[in-house]
Amino acid sequence: MPKEIIINSPHKNFESIKKIDKNSVEYWEARELMPLLGYDRWENFENVIKKAKGACFGSGQKEADHFRDIRKMVDIGSNTVRMVKNYELDRFACYLIAQNGDSKKQEIAMAQTYFAIQTRKQEIFEQLSDVDKRLMIRGEVSSHNKKLFSTAKKAGVSNFGSFNDAGYKGLYGMPLAEIENKKKIKKGELLDRAGSTELAANLFRITQTDEKIKKDKINGEYSATQTHFMIGGKVRQTIKDIGGILPEKLPVEKHIRELKKEKKKLKNLS
Repeated sequence: MPKEIIINSPHKNFESIKKIDKNSVEYWEARELMPLLGYDRWENFENVIKKAKGACFGSGQKEADHFRDIRKMVDIGSNTVRMVKNYELDRFACYLIAQNGDSKKQEIAMAQTYFAIQTRKQEIFEQLSDVDKRLMIRGEVSSHNKKLFSTAKKAGVSNFGSFNDAGYKGLYGMPLAEIENKKKIKKGELLDRAGSTELAANLFRITQTDEKIKKDKINGEYSATQTHFMIGGKVRQTIKDIGGILPEKLPVEKHIRELKKEKKKLKNLS
């Protein structure tokens, strides 16, 4: 991977190799992370991992909660594969690895900033109340929906109603009008009446569709619409696989507008 790409867009690269396990927990594989941090030899990178493990232990946390030993088959040429050591790393482990890497490497400096910011964001998010989480995710959904529609327009979409409905059909198993009827809410209120879990599922649908259309250079209204439906369906299947509650079965919440009014009142009283 060219160094210029690593330096200019660290967020995109770190996020592009992120994986999600069956319990919806994010992780990175050490051997995929290694080149993004400027290392080309596993032995050198594993020394950094060992230092990061020591820092983890020193912070009073269990290594196994953040660094998971795994084995991976790799192709070594001539139709031959062999088993090599690897690790599944959570975001905190990646942060510790970046902090213990060679600070002279520009890739390490970028990673230190990225994982420090992302780890702090996670800490802040976990401290938020349910109301604040919902307001925050709703804002993210609005922002990323605008990006998706811009991407879809560039891909040739003109019927945004049909394009939008395709994503809902994939995720909810039914068109938007039917979802609204099932949940007994007014037209256009779905996302404003959705709780944090339902909003998060929609946010994942939106961001992944946007990324897929861009990455695969999808062109044409039909192809873009089908992609939105497909991504929505994959998110739905993931929810099923982990035993989650399907979005159409989640309860409706107080309108987001009411939450904002209540927050404003509390702020004026304080």
